[in-house]
Amino acid sequence: MAKKKGIETLEGEALVKKVKELDHLSKEEKARECGYYTVTKNGVERVNMMKFLNALIDAEGINLDGKQTGTGRGGRSASYRISVQSNGNLLIGAAYTKQMDLQAGDEFEISLGRKHIHLRQIEQDDDDEE
Repeated sequence: MAKKKGIETLEGEALVKKVKELDHLSKEEKARECGYYTVTKNGVERVNMMKFLNALIDAEGINLDGKQTGTGRGGRSASYRISVQSNGNLLIGAAYTKQMDLQAGDEFEISLGRKHIHLRQIEQDDDDEE
């Protein structure tokens, strides 16, 4: 068996259309017909199912990765709860400050209630240039 060079894989709408035309075939045969295979040195065809299925998912416009925000780094998600630290401080994490687009130096007015604390951001006016 001669080694095939330049195997063209279908993508996008062409891939979806071809898969629908081949509905009577197995998934391995569909992948092969759409070009998702390689020929080894020994002349054996190997179907690349992961590449085929990922291309099909992309062609259908399905996003399996979920919504990504920020720098794309992992970490914990915001729980909207904090605890008083052993030194008496309350620390509001970076997840909340990023979500509110706060910058270093932003100031807040603190008002205490019977069972709550309100933080109100103090707006910086441009007329501080006296």
